[in-house]
Amino acid sequence: MSRIKNYVLGYRCTLCNKFYSKNEEMLTCPTCKDEGILDIEYDYQEIKKVFYKESLDNNNDYSIWRYLPLLPVKAEFTKNSLRVGYTPLLKSNRLVDKYGVSELYFKDEGVNPTQSLKDRASVIACVKALELGKKVVACSSTGNAASSLAGNAARLGLRTVIFVPKRAPIGKLAQLLAFGADVIKVDGDYKKAYSLSKKAIDYYGWYNRNAAINPNLIEGKKTVALEIAEQLDFKVTDWVIVSVGDGCTIGGVYKGFFDLLSLKMIKKIPKILGVQASGCSPFYDAFKENRKLEETEELTYADSIAVGIPRNPIKGMNAVKLSNGDFIAVTDDEIKEAMKELGSSEGIFAEPAAAASYAGFIKAIETNIINKEETVTVIITGNGLKDTASALKSLNEPSLLSDSLEELVKYMNAKGKEDLKNE
Repeated sequence: MSRIKNYVLGYRCTLCNKFYSKNEEMLTCPTCKDEGILDIEYDYQEIKKVFYKESLDNNNDYSIWRYLPLLPVKAEFTKNSLRVGYTPLLKSNRLVDKYGVSELYFKDEGVNPTQSLKDRASVIACVKALELGKKVVACSSTGNAASSLAGNAARLGLRTVIFVPKRAPIGKLAQLLAFGADVIKVDGDYKKAYSLSKKAIDYYGWYNRNAAINPNLIEGKKTVALEIAEQLDFKVTDWVIVSVGDGCTIGGVYKGFFDLLSLKMIKKIPKILGVQASGCSPFYDAFKENRKLEETEELTYADSIAVGIPRNPIKGMNAVKLSNGDFIAVTDDEIKEAMKELGSSEGIFAEPAAAASYAGFIKAIETNIINKEETVTVIITGNGLKDTASALKSLNEPSLLSDSLEELVKYMNAKGKEDLKNE
C-alpha cells in the first residue's frame, strides 16, 4: 500500500479560478479567503497508468482505500482506520415496479462504521491530521459529521472537539460521547455552532474537519460515486439522487463521476438530482429563481440537511448545473411517508435526511422530471437508528395487549390483518 503514489497536482479556487501548487496544505484560497472554496486537481494522465477497470479486479481492499490514486492522502497513514466504504448497491425488489422506472438502485450508506456517508469524509480528515502531526480534529455538525469524526478519530488515537447545535438528536449525541469526543453544545442553530467552531479552530490550531472549508473532505465523499460506477460495471444510471444540506456531499458525487469521465472509465456523468426539505431549501430556491443563494430558515425535522447558510454553494450548485440535473424540494410529510415506504417495501431504514432523497425520487416521477424509461440510483445517506425520535414521528407505535389470544384476534381483525393467517 505504501508504494502508491500521490497524484495531486494542486488546488484551484472555485471563485477566482486561480491555481495553487500542492507544495503546501491549504484550506481556502489566500486571495478570496473563506469564500474561496478550493477544488483539488489530479494528474489524470499518470493515474491512468495505475488505475483502470482491470486494476480494480485484482484489488482485495473493499474500502475507500481501493481508490487511493484518486485520493489526496499518503497511503502509509491509512493503515488501521475503520473500514469505510464499499457499501451495498441494492437493486430494488418492489418499488421499481410501483413507480415503473427502467431500473432503480439504492446505495445504502447506513452500513458505514458510524452509519452514515459522512464516514467517507471523516476518515480522510483523520488521515490528513496524522500526516500533518495534528493530535486534535474539530468540526461543527448537525450530528452525522460529528459522530463519524469522533468514531474514526477514536480508532486512530486522535482527540476530537465537536460543536453541535441545541437541536442535535440524542442518538447522535450518544455516539459522540461513546467515542470519547469533547462535545460543545451551542445554544442556537447550526450557523452559531459553525461560527464558534471556526473561531475555536483558529485559536487552538486544531485540524479542521468542516467539509465546506476543507477541500480534502469532498474527495472522501466522492468515493460514493466511484463505488456506484464500479458496482454497475461502469454503466452508470441516468440519474443519481442525493439529499442536500451544505452542498458538500452532492459536490462530492459530481467530483467522483467527473474523475471517472476524465479517466474514460465511464461514458457520461449521470444527471444529479439534489433534494432539499421545503422548510430549508436555499439551493432549490436559488436554482429555480436563477439567483445566488440566500439564507433561509431551518424549519425541517430532517436535521442533517437543515442548513440555512450552505458553506459550499458553488460546488453544490455546479453539481446540478454541470450534470444537466435538477433540484427538488419535499415536505416533512413527504419525507415521513418515504421513510415508511422505503422501510416496509425494501427493508432499508433511513433517517429523515436520507429518506428525503427517496421522497425526491417519488416527487420527480410525479412531476415528470424523471421519465419511466430512465434508470435511477438513490443514495441513502444515513441509518434511521441515528435519529429514532424523528423516525417514531413517522411511524405508529405498537399497541399494548394482554397475553389473551382472543384479544389479539380482535385487535388483528380491527386492523384488517386477517390476511396474515397462513392457510
